[in-house]
Amino acid sequence: MNVHQTDFVVIGSGIAGLTFALRVAEQAEVVVITKKERSESNTNYAQGGIAGVLSPEDTFDLHIQDTLNAGAGLCHEDAVRVLVQEGPRQIRRLIELGARFDMERDAQGNPVLALGREGGHSRNRIVHYADQTGWEIERTLLEATRHHPRITIHEHFFALDLIIRNGECVGVWVLNTHSDEPEAFFARAVLLATGGCGQVYPHTTNPPIATGDGIGMAWRAGACIANMEFMQFHPTTLYHPGARSFLISEAVRGEGAILRLPDGTPFMEKYHPMKDLAPRDVVARAIDAETKRLGIPCVYLDITHRPAEFLRQRFPVIYSRLESVGIDMAREWIPVVPAAHYMCGGVQTDLYGRTSIPRLYAAGEVACTGVHGANRLASNSLLEALVFADRAALHACDAGWSQPPTDSVPTLEAIAQAGGVSEEAEQEGVRRRLHEVMHQKVGIVRKLASLEEAAQQLQLIAQQAQAAMQKEPHRVEAWEDWNLAIVGNLIVQCALRRHESRGLHTLIDFPERDDVNFKRDTVLCRTDRG
Repeated sequence: MNVHQTDFVVIGSGIAGLTFALRVAEQAEVVVITKKERSESNTNYAQGGIAGVLSPEDTFDLHIQDTLNAGAGLCHEDAVRVLVQEGPRQIRRLIELGARFDMERDAQGNPVLALGREGGHSRNRIVHYADQTGWEIERTLLEATRHHPRITIHEHFFALDLIIRNGECVGVWVLNTHSDEPEAFFARAVLLATGGCGQVYPHTTNPPIATGDGIGMAWRAGACIANMEFMQFHPTTLYHPGARSFLISEAVRGEGAILRLPDGTPFMEKYHPMKDLAPRDVVARAIDAETKRLGIPCVYLDITHRPAEFLRQRFPVIYSRLESVGIDMAREWIPVVPAAHYMCGGVQTDLYGRTSIPRLYAAGEVACTGVHGANRLASNSLLEALVFADRAALHACDAGWSQPPTDSVPTLEAIAQAGGVSEEAEQEGVRRRLHEVMHQKVGIVRKLASLEEAAQQLQLIAQQAQAAMQKEPHRVEAWEDWNLAIVGNLIVQCALRRHESRGLHTLIDFPERDDVNFKRDTVLCRTDRG
């Protein structure tokens, strides 16, 4: 059994994890743990872009106000200000590292960044690389880390649980899936950068790896979790019986696409003054309402008024993916439905990425920084990951944490039993049952009675998932199911505590926003492992 010691451990190889690794590697050793290939992350699937004040026609105050407006009163203004003011410097750093963002010519013929606009933004401020911005950022960061002498990346290492000693996080237990043996990485500090948890729902834009592992580990370790009721459903994902759901970027609407009913009627003007460029939560609820009102499976996105050559150049991946399932977006409407897309809540952090557990940091979608509030503004997520991962790295380097003593590695069975033994039966089909409950009772529009039923059912599912993991502790999918079951429970527990409708949380029993009682974060904390 292998025991390793390093300065810092990063769990996750997306934009947040690699940004942190590059910064701390300027003065220390860092190990990056990733459960698949290093390039497989939610970052890769971010199509639209990264928001930043980079135009003379834009201001910090405008970007701040747009973010606050989208967040429905729950954004932490200090965190939003940090995000917006430090964002442009981080974007320029990516360019210095080699990121190839789209360019255009200004009035004088000089090359400048081509800035797009997405829903909720009052100015053009979206930096993009066609419709593959996340992929380009990931490529850039991986290239920068590839031959760095102080950065080691371990692929196919699955993080099982955080190592907590005297209330501090001093490392992580991992399963080396090459050898099926547990290993321990001890470090001065640990960064959770595990991405999202979209796989808690049956329909999601997230890749299969997005199983909420960081939130599950943090909760078991005793960290505080916040605002899990605010799951953003992307309003436009492909509806096609013969194809895996994939995201149709909001940038398509930014370029003039119109949402239509099957008879061609545009409907967004009924729901918001910005029509098709309304914030995502408004668009997702509008589509949900129209499909239920008419009993139809989907609505349609129409961008047939734009030339085919423009669409191929601006959206090469979307154009190609649609073409592969027989849809020509230049001539045909795109059938779309909402799908789970982005978790606005997560492991609660401060302005330096610190969680409630000393030595444990979190950044990216796994974290709740206070930036997104009750609804994320489009293209703020990549920016948030950059800014707060960098701040976490600088703080971790300056904190002066000492090297912890290394302990012997327990057996995998002992690690699996650490949260208490579960003896629940019916261990098969855990994820299928989880998906049924989340889809039927914890969707875009919620009822209090359904949430209460979901809470009881999910508690049992979590026990069954834990029992399945303890039966087969070498099976990564069993750990992922347990993490997802924990995430589902946390979403429901947060939703039950918010007796109002705000942002991404619509509760028909309490249809109004209640600033008197609920203009605050929903925070869940525990002190014991279990």
